[in-house]
Amino acid sequence: MSQFGPLDLVGVGFGPSNLALTVAVAEYNTESACAAHLRARFVERQGTFGWHRGMLLEDATMQVSFLKDLVTLRNPASRYGFLSYLHERGRLVDFINYGSVFPTRLEFHDYLEWVAGRFADQVDYGTEVTSIDPVPESPDLVDVVTSRGTVLRTRNVVLATGLTPNLPEGVEPGERIWHTRDLLTRLDRVADPKRVIVVGAGQSAAEAVEHIHRRFAGTEVWAVFHRYGYSPADDSSFANRVFDPDAVDDFFRAPDRIKRMILGYHANTNYSVVDPDLIESLYRRHYHEKVAGRERLRFLNVSRVADVVATDDHVELAVESLIHGGREVLGADLVIYATGYRSSDPCDLLGDLAASCLRDDAGRLDIGRDYRIRTDPGLRAGLYVQGATEHTHGLSSTLLSNIAVRSGEIVRSIAAPAPAHV
Repeated sequence: MSQFGPLDLVGVGFGPSNLALTVAVAEYNTESACAAHLRARFVERQGTFGWHRGMLLEDATMQVSFLKDLVTLRNPASRYGFLSYLHERGRLVDFINYGSVFPTRLEFHDYLEWVAGRFADQVDYGTEVTSIDPVPESPDLVDVVTSRGTVLRTRNVVLATGLTPNLPEGVEPGERIWHTRDLLTRLDRVADPKRVIVVGAGQSAAEAVEHIHRRFAGTEVWAVFHRYGYSPADDSSFANRVFDPDAVDDFFRAPDRIKRMILGYHANTNYSVVDPDLIESLYRRHYHEKVAGRERLRFLNVSRVADVVATDDHVELAVESLIHGGREVLGADLVIYATGYRSSDPCDLLGDLAASCLRDDAGRLDIGRDYRIRTDPGLRAGLYVQGATEHTHGLSSTLLSNIAVRSGEIVRSIAAPAPAHV
């Protein structure tokens, strides 16, 4: 078993959050007057960089401005910004003429890959972290052990393991039951299904319905959801302030009662909501089919899937009305759950170190403003979290909106000689 270090930080996961952190480290090292630069390495289980590849639908656009890229809100002059990417790709003028601040998801993914390619020598792809262990002789260090048999000894760990697909209790994925995460990566294996059922009422659900309906000209596409219809996302100017960097400070300082209030008031900016243009497009398509007398697109609203059973050649669902409780059994070639994601538990990898992590009165990790988990005095190495911080830092925790600023805050904390919260 080979050992590397001590490093200043090891990043676990290499999605957009830790990619932004890599950029922040590189720019800190370039701009810092200190002789000692930060030494960083990252571990990623995927074989190459990838971000929600299963939902890179043709013409699907981002729901945040290109200015909320990996770096611009922290350093508008950065060479790693989206505008620099466009310039290098020879599309800067074309994008200006495009007339929108929302690039397609495919283009933004290409931008992320463009940045990731500049740091490929700092990432161990196709590698999993098997444990994070204390160093008995030094509470300032931990060992990150990987599936390659290497040990990365480091002063700080930044956990950014992303989101885990969420399926209802009792639902097992299989050949005919998917989560939207796998939509595009598996759909090419499907030939002209007779009926596809999509469960869920958020953006991914509506996009899946639209894509399958357009792709398979003879397929019935049924949507099942609890609501009367898709609810529009609130992306108005005032509501979007909840994603501002300053809003993180406000949320962090607020008492728990106010935190819950803010999350409740503004959940419709992000959760179980759909772009209004897509809602209108689906409604018009549905109406035109009614006029024509051939409805391929159908909606079972105020309903839930009470049971789902997969066989070799189809899936059977019991769909229950939430109003009168009546059930209808439907057959389908494929069922796709667009039921969202949940944050990974940072403690899953921490092993014995989890016992050193402090918790709040509700049993949640006690995380400082700098995204560092507060620990007992016996552990002085830094454990930082990106993603699982909505309860402390607000709605932008799992979104792109604040990753540029957040990465700079984490780098400053790591580079500080003696964190005040230790």
